[in-house]
Amino acid sequence: MAAARLDPVSQGREPLAERAPDDAIVLRGVTKRFERGRVAVEALGGIDLVVRRGEFVSIIGPSGCGKSTLLRIIGGLQAADRGVVSIAGRTPEAARRAKFFGLVPQNPALLPWRTVRDNISLLGEVNRRHNHEGADYGGEAVERLVDAVGLRGFESARPAELSGGMQQRVALARAFALGAPVLLMDEPFAALDEITRDGMRFLLSQVWAGDGERRRTVVFVTHSIDEAVTVSDRVVVLSARPGRIVDEVAISLPRPRAADVVDSDRFVAHTRRLRAALRTAHDPVPRLDERGSGRSVAAEDLR
Repeated sequence: MAAARLDPVSQGREPLAERAPDDAIVLRGVTKRFERGRVAVEALGGIDLVVRRGEFVSIIGPSGCGKSTLLRIIGGLQAADRGVVSIAGRTPEAARRAKFFGLVPQNPALLPWRTVRDNISLLGEVNRRHNHEGADYGGEAVERLVDAVGLRGFESARPAELSGGMQQRVALARAFALGAPVLLMDEPFAALDEITRDGMRFLLSQVWAGDGERRRTVVFVTHSIDEAVTVSDRVVVLSARPGRIVDEVAISLPRPRAADVVDSDRFVAHTRRLRAALRTAHDPVPRLDERGSGRSVAAEDLR
C-alpha cells in the first residue's frame, strides 16, 4: 500500500510529459542527499511535481522532510543530485539569473535605514536591468502596494518603528513589486503571533488574487494546515525523510477567500484530509546511512 501512495499514476495524475508545455515548474525524479562526515542523510527521495502558471501550491510535511530544500532547488540556490528541474523551460540557475524568482523568507530582511516605501522599491531598483514587464517599483505602483498591504500612514516609517507583522507586509509588497513570475515563500509567517498570522494569510491571498491575469506562480512552504488550505489552489504533502509526495489535495474553495471560509464544511473537510495525510507521512525514525553501506535507509526498510 505504501508504494501505491508514492506512485504518481496511482494517484490519478497524468504523465508529466503530457503536461509540461503548459507548466511553469516541472520536477522529475528530484533527489538530494547531504553528507555529514561518514553519515549520509537522504533529504528528498524522488520528487515528481508540476506547478502550473498562476497556480498557488503549498508544501507541507513533517519537520526535516526536505520542504525548504525542495524550495531552494526550485530557486536555483541548491543543486539536486539527480532529476530534472525546469522553470518555464529554463534551468533553475538560468531562471535565477533572469530574475524569475521573488523570495519571501521567514525573516523580512528589511534595510533599517530605508522607509517602508523605499524598502518596497528596493529590489526593483537593484535589478533595474533585469526587471520583468510586471515590475511595480516606482511612483504610483508602490503607493498601490502600500495600500494593498494596509500600510497607508506608515509609508515613511523605518523598520524599527514597525511591528513584526507590519515588517512582513513590507517584505510581501517588496516581492510583488519585483514583478517576478514565480514567488517562493519559505514559512514567511512562522515568526508571527497567531492572530497576526491569521490576518496575513488572508492578506496574501487577496494581494495574489488581485494581480488578475498577471497572477504569480507561488510555491509556499508552511507547517500550518489551516494556512495551506486558506491560500492554496493545491496542497502537496511530503513524507518524513526522505521526502516523497504522499498526497496532493486540490482546494475547492471559491476565491476571493474571506475569514469566514474557515467555518465552512468544505474547509473542515480539506483540513481533515490533510491531517490524515500527515499522519500517514510522519515517521519519527531518522533515516541515516553509514557511508560504505551502499544504500540509504528508506521508510519501507524500517517496517
